[in-house]
Amino acid sequence: MNTIIINKEPVELFKILKFEGIVGSGGEAKLVISEGLVKVNGEVETQKRKKIVSGDVIEFMDEQYKVTLG
Repeated sequence: MNTIIINKEPVELFKILKFEGIVGSGGEAKLVISEGLVKVNGEVETQKRKKIVSGDVIEFMDEQYKVTLG
């Protein structure tokens, strides 16, 4: 499992995908979320601006990312 360190809580889901380089752009992040390709804590998440906090686990393309407050 990969670790993503955030500086503040909460952070919007699409921003994490974009700034961590998991996808190529903010537009691509919004697209993959709206298509149901991203899970948060094991559940499909379609809210682009879903608030992510420390302890959440994001899944995309068979990779898992645990969010930690740094």
